Amino acid sequence: MVGDHERIIPLTDKNFQYQTKNKVILIDFWAAWCAPCRIMAPVLNEVANELTGNHHVGKVDIEQNQSLAQKYNIRSIPTMILLKNGVEINRFVGIKNKNFLLKQIRNA
Repeated sequence: MVGDHERIIPLTDKNFQYQTKNKVILIDFWAAWCAPCRIMAPVLNEVANELTGNHHVGKVDIEQNQSLAQKYNIRSIPTMILLKNGVEINRFVGIKNKNFLLKQIRNA
């Protein structure tokens, strides 16, 4: 399992609202047992490393934060939700490449 880049924001039920307001953030809903999630981990690290300014990457462990998974109606993982100022503007399910994700975040 690949560790998270230092710029990835770990999101929980307690800090979610505070950490997602007034920014563009790509949130990865994942679990440790999910093989495609493990494939996405190094891609998300690269994305986080290239983002600047008010663009961020966050991660929600659905096992630890089930209420967030329910709130956002997560049915399969990995699911990535793009929020702008706390509002969902896009959603991606499955494995995506770095360039695709960077383009979506920068165009938000």
